[in-house]
Amino acid sequence: MASKSKDTRKTSKKKVAVAKKSSSGSKNAPVNKITRPCDKFTNRELSWLEFNNRILHEARDTKNPLLERLNFLAITASNLDEFYIVRVASLRDMASVNFEEKDIAGMTVSEQLTSIDAKTRKLMTLMYSTYGRSLVPSLKQENIFISDYDELDERLKSHCDEYFKTELYPILTPMAVDQSRPFPLIYNRMLNMCVKLDGKGIVDTHRTDDNDIVYATLQIPNVVSRLYKLTGDNGEIILVPIESIIRANLHLLFTSQKVLGSACYRVMRNADLDIDEDEAEDLLKEIEEQVRKRRYGEIIRLEVEDDIEPEILDYIIMELKINKDDIFRVGGPIDLTFLSKVNKLVGKDRFNDLRYPAHAPAAPSMFDESLDNIFDQIRKKDRLVHHPYESFEPVLEFVKQAARDPQVLAIKQTLYRVSDESPIIASLLEAANNGKQVMVLVELKARFDEQNNINWAKKLENAGCHVIYGLVGLKTHSKITLVVRKEEDGIRRYLHLATGNYNDITAKIYTDIGLFTASESFGEDASEFFNMLSGYSIPSTWHKLVAAPIWMKDYFIRNIRREAKNASEGKPAKIIAKINSLVDGKVINELYNASNAGVKIELIVRGICCLKAGVPGLSENITVRSITGRFLEHSRIFMFYNGGKEDIYLASADWMPRNLDRRVELMFPIEDEDCRSRIKEILDVEINDTIRATYLLPDGNYHKLDLRGKVKLDSQQELIRLADEAVAGRMVEEERLAFEPAVAPD
Repeated sequence: MASKSKDTRKTSKKKVAVAKKSSSGSKNAPVNKITRPCDKFTNRELSWLEFNNRILHEARDTKNPLLERLNFLAITASNLDEFYIVRVASLRDMASVNFEEKDIAGMTVSEQLTSIDAKTRKLMTLMYSTYGRSLVPSLKQENIFISDYDELDERLKSHCDEYFKTELYPILTPMAVDQSRPFPLIYNRMLNMCVKLDGKGIVDTHRTDDNDIVYATLQIPNVVSRLYKLTGDNGEIILVPIESIIRANLHLLFTSQKVLGSACYRVMRNADLDIDEDEAEDLLKEIEEQVRKRRYGEIIRLEVEDDIEPEILDYIIMELKINKDDIFRVGGPIDLTFLSKVNKLVGKDRFNDLRYPAHAPAAPSMFDESLDNIFDQIRKKDRLVHHPYESFEPVLEFVKQAARDPQVLAIKQTLYRVSDESPIIASLLEAANNGKQVMVLVELKARFDEQNNINWAKKLENAGCHVIYGLVGLKTHSKITLVVRKEEDGIRRYLHLATGNYNDITAKIYTDIGLFTASESFGEDASEFFNMLSGYSIPSTWHKLVAAPIWMKDYFIRNIRREAKNASEGKPAKIIAKINSLVDGKVINELYNASNAGVKIELIVRGICCLKAGVPGLSENITVRSITGRFLEHSRIFMFYNGGKEDIYLASADWMPRNLDRRVELMFPIEDEDCRSRIKEILDVEINDTIRATYLLPDGNYHKLDLRGKVKLDSQQELIRLADEAVAGRMVEEERLAFEPAVAPD
């Protein structure tokens, strides 16, 4: 393995400090006779791999439309890539400095890496089996072929050759390797091809050996589609991976040498940035530099084709200085993320039966049909919007109208992830040009969105917005917009608070909930929150909002303990939580205590879950379900029975140490009765899901319900139906009111 740089060792020490803090939850006093950490907790990395396995299950499930199954496999592959370059990379850093402390489940770093490797290899075998034995044959039955160059007839080969000469050849850069030209830098997650050549007859004054074999490498371009589309004689669609076209035409790239062999390969590099904000004089420049350095990170994994020549593999290993234990052989095309492009390539007007039915978000039922003067509507009552079942348009209109309304004095907003052509940003720029006070917190440390956020931050600053980059050592993950408006009766504050990002693209596929309110107490808290971000003000308490890392974890624990106390006194007690991940040891221990006290706990956890469910004497009153489907479950909802009062909250945070201890997050109560009814309806539908939900067993595995004798309910499809039904019901009501005869006065 290549030696680590001084900078990497420094980064590792910071990660070790974080790891020590994160593992502290397991030191709580045991709640029962179960004392071994592995009996109480599941390792977070192995739980994440189990989650990715659930995504893979969607790719294998023939009840899903075929083209959607391809997309699920692409998501599985993309998830695994990110897991390695971030989570596994972090563990490798810890191993490099001999970090010995065990995780929440009692596993050492070495044990985690060994288990991850074994589980990943099993997962990848299943991924490629799904691709080669299930998806490719199923596509053929629909006259869609993913075929290598060698499988084509002469006519189609001729088309590929012409494509190579006109499109690929001009952008390819074959790089010979010799004494004067060292092996080039291989970028993270880029597909490459190593070419073995006959070196006889090469005139090279730099050669000092008599070896008859020489090598070259070239990067497979990512500026063109990975798949070249052809049409067969009978109208069938044929998709050819460009690496197979390049391989067939290597003789045109190496005209004076005989090509003896070739093989594709890809490396994964450590991409987990760890910024030393205390020492960075300019945070923006520091993050820009760290993003640039991602391409040079330590190699932690090498992917090669299963049939690679041993001689070529040995050469790649030697040049990359990689450990043989870090090599993954794959039985198919390297990097299956290209499958996400197949749906678009086959054409939007064909194969509709192989896709989910088209979904257009419904008009938000809690807003009038027209969003003109959105502030009048919000002032009348709180409004809730549930994406992607309902349109994201009210959020866009809220900021756009604020930018143009002469009565609006200021707009303040936090931005974590936004789209490449964000209408939110466009409205903020317009607001600044219109002379309004615009303050934006742009989180530069949003992983893999750093460069995008840097670009937006510069544009906002150039337009005259006040741009801040958050607090030292903390990511700002909260989702909040504050609009300050001067009205006849004085200054009024309008708020949008949400569980998801201000991203109009992901709002079409992520399930999130947003609240609009003009409540004065909410507005006062919002002003305090933004003052805290931009200055040094930290109030001792707020009226409505609950912030992390200041109060949120303690607030959750108090609510869980209250339910446990009520249950122990024989009172009804219940907790429902819908989150993305459950990792925090202290919260989990409190849930165990509550379960043992008799509290009924229903958890909807999409991804990582370190809690063990249904274990006698530990968690027999806890049920954990995970929902996967066409939409990514992203909203965070918390409900505590509280003696019948039913406290309901939405939040930007999950139950993870990073959210509760190392991020700026916001949780807010839902008080309006109509809004509360909407939230309870969402929870009720998801808890009763029998199609999309998988249930966590005591042994850590997940299983689908046996549907015999049960009502079949797909929660996502049901929520689509309810959103459409609500709009239809509102239209009927509006029509009834419009034509209702007037009653004669007495």
